[in-house]
Amino acid sequence: MSRYNSRSRYGSVAKGFHWVMALLILTAIPLGLIANDLAQHIRSPEFDGSLAVISRVFLLFSLHKTIGVAIFFTALLRILWAISQPKPGLLHPDRRLESWAAETVHWLLYGSLVLVPLCGWIEHAATSGFAPIWWPFGQDLPLVPKSESVAHLFASMHVLFVRVLIVSLLLHIAGAVKHHVIDRDATLHRMLPGKVELPPVPDHSSSHLPLVTALAVWAAVLGTGVLLGFFTSADQTVTQAAPAQSAPLQQVASGWTVQNGTLGISITQMGSQVSGSFTDWTAAINFDAAAPIGAVGDVEVNIAVGSFALGTVTAQAMGPDYFDNASYPTAVFKAQLEKLELDYQAVGTLTIRDQVVPLTLPFTLELHGDHAEMSGSVTLDRLDFDIGQGLPDEASLGFAVEVEINLNADRVN
Repeated sequence: MSRYNSRSRYGSVAKGFHWVMALLILTAIPLGLIANDLAQHIRSPEFDGSLAVISRVFLLFSLHKTIGVAIFFTALLRILWAISQPKPGLLHPDRRLESWAAETVHWLLYGSLVLVPLCGWIEHAATSGFAPIWWPFGQDLPLVPKSESVAHLFASMHVLFVRVLIVSLLLHIAGAVKHHVIDRDATLHRMLPGKVELPPVPDHSSSHLPLVTALAVWAAVLGTGVLLGFFTSADQTVTQAAPAQSAPLQQVASGWTVQNGTLGISITQMGSQVSGSFTDWTAAINFDAAAPIGAVGDVEVNIAVGSFALGTVTAQAMGPDYFDNASYPTAVFKAQLEKLELDYQAVGTLTIRDQVVPLTLPFTLELHGDHAEMSGSVTLDRLDFDIGQGLPDEASLGFAVEVEINLNADRVN
């Protein structure tokens, strides 16, 4: 059997692409549906916080996404091959309505096989806190920012286009069965391995009408999605899915007033780094800039645990197996500030949940009169704070937690 298409039959390469795509699609769709159902269960009030279920969701989503990327590149290769080859003619070109429907479904399939994984991939790249794609080329995409609104937009498009794909796939299968069972012709045999005798087949006749019809279907689907609220503001969706936040922290007396700053952490989840930050925290700082080497002051930092954001897994991070925000709404760092020969360090304790752990935070400090710029980082072990005890190895969640602090403060006169 020839690798190349002829005007009457498909070659082995086209057949290979067809059946590989079928296998990938029929694997990816059930995986996505099952993973999505489990994810909805995790967000529900009835969820008991089972780490096994959470790990299963991440596993299924990683499989789904990895297969989706494979579908995207395989679809591109299949389209390029199809463009380079003659298209075998229809066995019943005189059935104009049937021919138009078949060609429209083919356009919908080709387009969906690119649009569905591409939208899902963009959603993945725009999201923080995700099940990773299993490949060595990173998780980001050029020109795609980390943005909840971008992720929500393309997640909605992904859902809508999946429905187009499923309907098109069912119509395609129904058409093949109809040709094989009712018409008893060679339409299905042309895509099976081996060579089959065919009646004379006219040359393929091109028409723009099926493509125009397919474009109209996609436009109608997007329009329906707008009317049904699929593209509702991502902020509303995130708010609905987020756990209850703790009350804002009260301002504290301090010798230095923090003007702005960030308190971020990075974790390794399923082999990929995910970053988040706390948006509500206060710092009571007493610091003598003129003091010699040795003790130069003290600091107490209170952190509203409920203000933590870690992308799509924020709700899980607040759960009883992790930060347990309901029982322990505040984390506290108390330390003495010490001046070293070159830089500084804060030596004290960090309290998260009910665990008090000794901590030394090295930091750099730039002083400009009454203005100070501070940067520091430290690595913690989540197990020291009883976080994720149900995940005693690093396969799902790494032990190391990288903490990075940056702030600008002015002296209170």
